[in-house]
Amino acid sequence: MSKKFASHADTEEKQISFTKLAEGLYAYTAEGDPNTGIVIGDDSVMVIDTQATPIMAQDVIRRIREVTDLPIKHVVMSHYHAVRVLGASAYDAENIYASQNTYDLIVERGQQDYESEVGRFPRLFKGVDSVPGLTWPNIVFQEKLTVFMGEREVQIIHLGRGHTKGDTIVWLPKEKVMFSGDLVEYGATPYTGDAYHENWPSTLDRLQAMQPQKLVPGRGDALQTAEQCQEAIQGTRDFLNDMYGSVKAGKAAGKSLSECYAETYALLKPKYGHWVIFDHCVPFDITRCYDEAGGEYPDPRIWTAERDTAMWHSLQDVVGNQ
Repeated sequence: MSKKFASHADTEEKQISFTKLAEGLYAYTAEGDPNTGIVIGDDSVMVIDTQATPIMAQDVIRRIREVTDLPIKHVVMSHYHAVRVLGASAYDAENIYASQNTYDLIVERGQQDYESEVGRFPRLFKGVDSVPGLTWPNIVFQEKLTVFMGEREVQIIHLGRGHTKGDTIVWLPKEKVMFSGDLVEYGATPYTGDAYHENWPSTLDRLQAMQPQKLVPGRGDALQTAEQCQEAIQGTRDFLNDMYGSVKAGKAAGKSLSECYAETYALLKPKYGHWVIFDHCVPFDITRCYDEAGGEYPDPRIWTAERDTAMWHSLQDVVGNQ
């Protein structure tokens, strides 16, 4: 039985799509790989989530240059994970925005997260040698920041904890277009290894109440109707509730992490097993659920390359699913 991370078998290049959502609003998606959002204002361009390396970001820049010559002045981190932010240097943006909680995560675990993620998912870090170091914001906000790109109003909002403690959405109030980061996924398994499962559903409630008409999830296709937006939000919520509910009940009954993993994996697989990166995410997800259930670790423990490997090996023997 192979003990390599499930993602190491994921070597197939994905088909890139550059989808127009509305005038000046685009989604860069790749069949379940991390998405990037683009907002073109009257005077400049904003990029939401940068791709994992400057080499990979060059393809985003190429697509942008097919539709505008305006300078790329703004970069938004929807949250802090290396795969989302380490391509930032390619854009040479004047402003890099992040929530205070996201900034705090970089201080606390930025380097460990970098090393952990590169080890987990090598295909997503093409040209990793081009990364100059951690990505640091120069504009940090608490709950909400409004940026005017000429006449275009862009709201950058921290609605609450979920996928991480710093999750940030980008909202175009006039167009009702949302870039959700990994708070919402579509046809892709939520990664919850750094999550707050107790808070995420209520954060989704606040997001849903904004009634987005179009939405770019963290992974998956750009959603072009209000119905699709609701489907993605509900699908994310169902996955979280099914998984965390199972682990919480198992832990309350005195079951071990391995027992909870076996039970919860069997529960989730028929319903969600076809989602992208299911087998990669679920061991990390269930481990975090087990930590959080019962209040043992209210905040996520730091994943290091060593902890990743130890967890993976211990759980793969349980169900033999890799």
